[in-house]
Amino acid sequence: MSIHITSTANPQIKAIIELQKKAHARSKQNLIVIEGWREIRLAIEAGFILKALYRCAELIRLTTPETEIQNLIPENICVDIAPNVFEKLAYRDSSDGLIALVEPKFYDLASLRLKKNPLIVVLESVEKPGNLGAILRTADAAGIDGVIVCDPRADIYSPNTIRSSIGCVFTVPVVCCNSAEAIEWLKEKGIRILAAALTAKNSYHETDMKVPLAIVMGTEATGLTNQWLNAADESILIPMSGKIDSLNVSVSTAILVFEAKRQRGFR
Repeated sequence: MSIHITSTANPQIKAIIELQKKAHARSKQNLIVIEGWREIRLAIEAGFILKALYRCAELIRLTTPETEIQNLIPENICVDIAPNVFEKLAYRDSSDGLIALVEPKFYDLASLRLKKNPLIVVLESVEKPGNLGAILRTADAAGIDGVIVCDPRADIYSPNTIRSSIGCVFTVPVVCCNSAEAIEWLKEKGIRILAAALTAKNSYHETDMKVPLAIVMGTEATGLTNQWLNAADESILIPMSGKIDSLNVSVSTAILVFEAKRQRGFR
């Protein structure tokens, strides 16, 4: 029989709240918090190890496939919680009554499985979970080989990143490393480095993206550092006609990625 928690003062509930709020707690305990069956299922399918499932029967939606949950999750790791307890834990505006504790997976450059003609996105010093999540959604939609996050300022497994990526942080291999390591690895693999920069002279749609390619994006505030601009095989820009000369980085990434997909015949 599963445990039933009715108090928000329960030590397990306090521990989950700490995991949600503090990156160092997630790192120390090697646990992340996932809310919602869609995201939980994607994590399980990607091989992430589920340690506990907290469920609120009163809030579980009729659209949640109960038999699927039962088939994928052992009953002995399920914990039933009262609605007031779930409300304390929930970080989404609407939820299906499910929250899981999962062990994170960390990829390195050597573990990236590249297709014959790889396409990779590199992000330098990404700091906003919303931007990272949106870029991961683009990466999933385009079926690219992976996302390399260099010198990250955003936790790839924070609740905000998981929520904004709608679970794509589990479907796309994400490698965190420093810029020097990424540049060396790309050069060794013969992957062309294409840097997005407002100072570039060449337009993205006039650039050959059919070759093994890494599209490198900087921050919205300052763009790419000289380390990446100097390492790039070519710099490109997205022509803009308005008074504001900067698209959101996630939108810019989507434009460039799908231009590469177009040139490759969407293969």
